[in-house]
Amino acid sequence: MAFNPQHYFLLFLTMALLSELCLAQDAYVTTRATYYGSPDCLGTPFGACGYGEYGRTVNNAQVCGVSRLYKNGSGCGACYQVRCKHPQYCSDEGTKVVATDYGQGHDTDFILSVRAYAKLAKPNVVAELFAAGVIEVEYRRIPCSYPGYNLLVKVHEHSKYPFYLAIVTLYQGGTSDIVAVEVYEESCKQWRGLRRAYGAVWDIANPPKGTLAFRFQVSGSAGVQWVQPNTVLPSEWKAGVAYDTAIQLT
Repeated sequence: MAFNPQHYFLLFLTMALLSELCLAQDAYVTTRATYYGSPDCLGTPFGACGYGEYGRTVNNAQVCGVSRLYKNGSGCGACYQVRCKHPQYCSDEGTKVVATDYGQGHDTDFILSVRAYAKLAKPNVVAELFAAGVIEVEYRRIPCSYPGYNLLVKVHEHSKYPFYLAIVTLYQGGTSDIVAVEVYEESCKQWRGLRRAYGAVWDIANPPKGTLAFRFQVSGSAGVQWVQPNTVLPSEWKAGVAYDTAIQLT
């Protein structure tokens, strides 16, 4: 086969673009962060994502409120690696946090729980970092990983069987955002959309009768696609109970 310089140029260009894409995905973004206090040093059960107790304790309480990254609620459940940029105080690895709330102040993108903020510091200078209050940090999106857990659908405590159903998704793995939720109505052979009530809470009035199948539209590195587990909720679902979808998001 004859030598064709154009083929080699196109191959080189493709490899260069792929390399830049990988670097861009791993790149850190510079911003500012602070922290919020709590009586037990855990997260808050009253966060804007609607997670309740899960938002207080998930990821060993290394959680945060976000502002710009909240994305009208679709940013709930996202995971980030955050590192502070003060060499005299900061550890190399920083902290890995889950977004469970909305919060802003002092031009910050992150308001970290006490446990998450403490993880930013070298062991012997934690107090000095807390004294700084607002610090410069860098962050990147990372996959969420919950060994032993599939995506759970919890029936929100405000649900009223059988007239009103609200759900919240827990243990959302990977780097995908949930941007839409639909439930199948067997009698009409059609999907009905749920409303994003707030944060990670989706609701519907007069939900279908019987066992309920859901599908989730997720947005991530593979684009936007629908993910559909098998039947999720039993016919007599109960408020406050979490049900296993038997799937994991990537």
